Amino acid sequence: MTAYDIIVLGGGPGGYVAAIKAAQLGAKVAVVEEDRVGGVCLNYGCIPTKTLLKSAKVYQDLLASSQYGIDIENPETVKINWPNLMRRKTQVVDKIVGGVALLLKHNGVEVYKGHGTVIDAQTVDVGGERLSGKNLILATGSSPSMPEIKGLKESVEAGYAVDSTGAIALSEKPRSMTILGGGVISVEFATLYRSLGTKVTILQRSEGILKGVDESVRDTMQGHLKKEGVEIVTNVSIKHVDGSTVHYEVEGQAKSVESDVILVSLGRKPNLKGLENLPLEIGEKGVVVDERMQTNIPGVYAIGDLCGKMMLAHVASAEGLVAAEAIMGETSAIDYRKVPSCIYSFPEVGAIGYSEAEARAAGFDVGVSTFPLSANGKAMAEGETTGFVKIVHDKKYGEVVGVHIVAPHATDMIAEAAVSMMLEGTVYDMAKTIHPHPTLSEIVMEAAHGAVDRPIHIIKKS
Repeated sequence: MTAYDIIVLGGGPGGYVAAIKAAQLGAKVAVVEEDRVGGVCLNYGCIPTKTLLKSAKVYQDLLASSQYGIDIENPETVKINWPNLMRRKTQVVDKIVGGVALLLKHNGVEVYKGHGTVIDAQTVDVGGERLSGKNLILATGSSPSMPEIKGLKESVEAGYAVDSTGAIALSEKPRSMTILGGGVISVEFATLYRSLGTKVTILQRSEGILKGVDESVRDTMQGHLKKEGVEIVTNVSIKHVDGSTVHYEVEGQAKSVESDVILVSLGRKPNLKGLENLPLEIGEKGVVVDERMQTNIPGVYAIGDLCGKMMLAHVASAEGLVAAEAIMGETSAIDYRKVPSCIYSFPEVGAIGYSEAEARAAGFDVGVSTFPLSANGKAMAEGETTGFVKIVHDKKYGEVVGVHIVAPHATDMIAEAAVSMMLEGTVYDMAKTIHPHPTLSEIVMEAAHGAVDRPIHIIKKS
C-alpha cells in the first residue's frame, strides 16, 4: 500500500490546485481522477463553452461588419463550419489539459487514473489498488440534476434531451433549442446558440431568469436576450416531455414547444458516489465543512461543488488552497461575500457582494450609484453600449459592499471590485483611482464619482 501525506479525490479545479499547493508546501500528494485532469470546468464546462462563445462572437461581428465600415460583398458567404468550430474547441481543451498534467508532474504529484472509493478516512481504493493517506481532500465535484419529469428520461435516452455536457458536443448546429431553466448556464447557452442562428426558447419556472442576481442586471439581461430573439417564457410549469416536444402550462393554459434539442439546465447535485463509507455530515447543499474546509471527520476535507457553497471553478480553487494550507499548518479562510461571479453572455455580467435588495435586507444604510455604458467613449467606439456598472455602498463610511457590471469584458472588470472589497475599499477610493482613457473600466470610476457627488460624463438629476 502506497502512503501519502494527502490524497486528493478528484482532479478538477479544486482538486488539482489543492494538490499542487500542498506539494509546494512539502507534502507527498496523490490525485485520484477517473476522467481527465481539469474536471468538468476544463473538459466540459468553462473552457469549451467560452471557446465556442468566442467563435459565436466572431460570427456576429462579421455579420455586423458594415456598421464598422467594412463591407462583405455577400453576407450569405459567411457560414459556420461546425466540424472546424468543434475541432478548435477540442484543441483548446486538450492543450490546457496537457498543461495541467505537466504542472502536476512538475510539482511531484502522483496521478492515479480510475474511480476512487473511500474505504475509510485514511484509505482509498483505485481499481483494486489501495492508497493510504494521513489526510484526505474530497473534490469530487457535481453533476447536472435531472428532475423527475414524465418522459424526460426517455427523451434523454432517445438523444433529444441533453445536459450541458451534451450541449457542447452536438454533431451539428441545431435549428432550434428549448432550454429548461433560466440560470447562468441557460443564459450562456442561449447566448451561444442564438448568436449562431439557432431559434432558442427558455422555459423558466419563476417570474424571471437569473434568480438571485441584482434586479437591475436581471431586467437588463432579460430584455436584451428578448431583443436578440430569444423567446423567454416565465412562470412555467413543465408537465411532460414527449420526444422532442416539451408540454408545459402557463397561467392555466396548456402549451407545447418542439425543437431539435432540449437542454436540461435545472441545477447540479454533489457527487457522493464512492464516499458512502464516510459518516459525512451532509447539509441541504452538500458536504458540511468549517472555515478551514474540514468536514466533521478529523483529517478529511471537502472542497468545490461537493460542498455546494458556490458552484464556481474559482471558488473550488480557492477552497483547495485553504484546505491544503490548513493541512500543512497555515491558516486562511474565504469570505464568500467577496467572491466574484460571472456570466459569459453578450454582453457579459460580473458581480460581487450584495445586491441592492440584499444590502437593504442586511441592514446597511444603502447608497447606490449607476453609470451607463452608453456614456462611455470606448463602448461607443466599439459599438457595444448595452450595460452599466452599479455600485452598492454603505453610506456610513462609503464602504463598497456590492458591484454589478453588465458590459463587454465585465468578467475581467469585476476583478477591480474584488480587490477593492478585499481591502475594504470605499467609493472615495474608487473615485480617486485614476483609470486609463479610453477604457470600459472608466464606468467604475464614474459610478464611484456618482456615489461621492456627481459623475463627470452624464447629467445626474438631483
